[in-house]
Amino acid sequence: MSAASDQNRQASVDHAAKNRALIKLISTFAVGFGVFLSGFVIDEPAPYELYMAGLIAVWALFGLRLSRTVAALLAILVVFNLGGLVSLAQMPDLKAAPMYIAVSLFLGFTAVFFAAIIDADHRVLRVIFKAYILAAIGTSLLGILGYFDAFPGAELFTRYGRAMGAFQDPNVFGPFLMLPLAWLVHGVLVGNLRALPLRLIPILILTLGIFLSFSRAAWGMAALIIAGLALLLFIRNPNPLFRTRIILLAGLAVVFVLLAVVVALQIPSVADLFTARAQLVQDYDDAQFGRFARHWYGLLMSIDHPLGIGPLEFGPIFGEDTHNIWLKAALDYGWIGFISYLTLTMLTLGLGLRILFRERPWQPFLLCAYLVYIAHVAIGNVIDTDHWRHFWLLIGIIWGCAALEVRHQRNGRLPVPDRRTN
Repeated sequence: MSAASDQNRQASVDHAAKNRALIKLISTFAVGFGVFLSGFVIDEPAPYELYMAGLIAVWALFGLRLSRTVAALLAILVVFNLGGLVSLAQMPDLKAAPMYIAVSLFLGFTAVFFAAIIDADHRVLRVIFKAYILAAIGTSLLGILGYFDAFPGAELFTRYGRAMGAFQDPNVFGPFLMLPLAWLVHGVLVGNLRALPLRLIPILILTLGIFLSFSRAAWGMAALIIAGLALLLFIRNPNPLFRTRIILLAGLAVVFVLLAVVVALQIPSVADLFTARAQLVQDYDDAQFGRFARHWYGLLMSIDHPLGIGPLEFGPIFGEDTHNIWLKAALDYGWIGFISYLTLTMLTLGLGLRILFRERPWQPFLLCAYLVYIAHVAIGNVIDTDHWRHFWLLIGIIWGCAALEVRHQRNGRLPVPDRRTN
């Protein structure tokens, strides 16, 4: 009787373990698929919104827990969007503004969701990054093939003669590719050199996609991120051999990119557009009502309207959007939104920097996400980023890692390092 009872108990334990493994597999795939969909946003609402709304709802019903760190992120984002609601109330005609604020709130929830699941298990970072890389390669190939008109209907993936992949704007497509580029370059700098060819192929695809987007912001971001990675890794590791390796690989990367650009410039259409886009200041930047003039007018308007003028109202007044995330926060979300967004930015930068060099299993992921986030904060001065889906994923990654650090400090023990990081 005892032996039979023990067998039954063991069978029950085994069955429960299999169920947990199956649930883990399904949930991991669900997260990865959601991240993958973020690379395909041709129409709105995109499949990403519809899928993530369902995923977050299901996760909330079956165990999504918010630590104090993640709850703080949620509170800031709720106040930010509360400012948008107050701003919305200033509009005589709401038009599409309610939907705009609804999307803003939803994207904020995605940041909270990613932070919460990372806090629960840091190993999900690997899934997020792998899915992101697959999405980036897929949408890059669409943009490249579209640029060269490789098949009927390929123009769907271009705009104004620039590659934009499965996005609505080349200026979003380019920045979307930054995180996977950073991760692959990180792998080249610190990983096994035997895997170098496997990394160079996707790096080449992403680099060509970024180049053909003809986004000056994306070009600058790529240079900043790669240089930042090399510098931080050089500072972090005092080993002379490692530092020599960083210098050599960084030099080879520069030569490789320059050669690729030279080859691409042999195509007349590429050379002409590159010459036009390579100018630091375009005609529409410094015109009477150009980008920089609109920044000044927007600043004056934000002072006169502390409650905001309403979402999407600036564009119809001046002919173009603010193209400055700080002014957009002040005008579309009011001073409440501006202060909340400033708080979010400063906290995200501060929390990430405080733990950037600590030896943790999640440190390589944090390092790449943090550098890419800094680049996004920088280009926020000349473009609106509040509805970029990958931007909120970056925030979720950094806050999730910050929450992991808080839990580690409280528990006084470190999770088992993941040796497969690179």
